[in-house]
Amino acid sequence: MMVSVAGCSPPPGPFPARWRPQQETVWLYQLSEPVKAPRAGVQVYVLDLFDTPAETVAMLRQSGARVVAYFSAGSWEEWRPDAASYPASVLGAAYEGWPGERWLDIRAVGVLAPILTARLDLAAQKGFDGVDPDNVDGYTNQTGFGLTAAHQLAFNRWLAQEAHRRGLAVGLKNDPEQGAELEPDFDFAVSESCFAGGWCDLWQPFLRAGKPVLAIEYTDAFTETAFRQQVCPARPAGLHVVLCRRELDGWGVRCDE
Repeated sequence: MMVSVAGCSPPPGPFPARWRPQQETVWLYQLSEPVKAPRAGVQVYVLDLFDTPAETVAMLRQSGARVVAYFSAGSWEEWRPDAASYPASVLGAAYEGWPGERWLDIRAVGVLAPILTARLDLAAQKGFDGVDPDNVDGYTNQTGFGLTAAHQLAFNRWLAQEAHRRGLAVGLKNDPEQGAELEPDFDFAVSESCFAGGWCDLWQPFLRAGKPVLAIEYTDAFTETAFRQQVCPARPAGLHVVLCRRELDGWGVRCDE
């Protein structure tokens, strides 16, 4: 049975105070390797929700940085500790290129809500400042479900509301086509390969609102030289561009280095 988004949580607000990223320009996006000590100059860390202990979050926050928890909201990953909580009814097509990962039926918010709100609770309990929910653009992919743009808007807004309810900032990940509609609901955005794909301009609603966009480009599309010569001169104000390896192991090149 499908449950409406409005029916699975209390009315919105008032929400607790939260971090609202604005001037932070040095972001470190590191998922495949643990962070063992603060990095000089880094203002925001994006780290895996499950793999990062609360002690690491506390250490980084004590250094003056903000810390954001990465997790997948729109896909199921068989290696996660809560994987068994997902019923078979919400598991869809395999996520191409990522063995052990499947798309979720985001229309079934009543089924997904306890799982995803538990993840948001974990982020708050560990002391994260915000969250980076991934795979919130299923309606543009072959998920095995009849997802529409309206379904995606409803799910993404519900997710943002639940993050804010816990005092967490929340980023919009790779759903730029809905950026104008979702900008009021989100605090920042994270983009992958918008220069390689030619769609960075779709993030203008966030940039005009003064909300930062972290734009990750990958070394399989740009060499370091090409990144500096082609990407850096073309970046608009507020778009924080970094060249990373696909492993997201902490290595990166920024335009201002």
